[in-house]
Amino acid sequence: MEYLNPLAMLVAAVSALVVGFIWYNPKVFGNAWMQAAGMTDEQIKGGNMAKIFGLALLFAFMLSTALPGIVIHQMGAFSLMGGDPAAALPSYEAFVSDYSDAFRTFKHGVLHGVLTGVFIALPILGTNALFERKSAKYIFINSGYWIVTLGIMGGIICAWK
Repeated sequence: MEYLNPLAMLVAAVSALVVGFIWYNPKVFGNAWMQAAGMTDEQIKGGNMAKIFGLALLFAFMLSTALPGIVIHQMGAFSLMGGDPAAALPSYEAFVSDYSDAFRTFKHGVLHGVLTGVFIALPILGTNALFERKSAKYIFINSGYWIVTLGIMGGIICAWK
């Protein structure tokens, strides 16, 4: 597929773990998150880390497969012609010739990734947290992570052709 780059999506997924290592470090938001989540050191150390990080990477990869449609504008035209450039009308080729690299920058991908975090991740996490009776601090720490992470993921996916 013309606009899907599996290597970019894998690197974007790994970037979610890298941001998480920094974001949830005790010197950044880790201690505040543990307090807001009601977690103890014993609970943190008692988890199956291979399972947790393996599933976190899988979930991040799943997100990275959804992001091209959000951060790459050309995906709209690609989907409209059915995903098979060989079967497309000549107007598609003209479109690609004129706009194939339009808005394909890291900065533009970050913009759309951040908007995705603000308008999708924040409402989802915020709603769950409200019903779980979690604090605003909990909502903003976790949503902040996803806003930053989706921004970086979006930048990687949009810029890497």
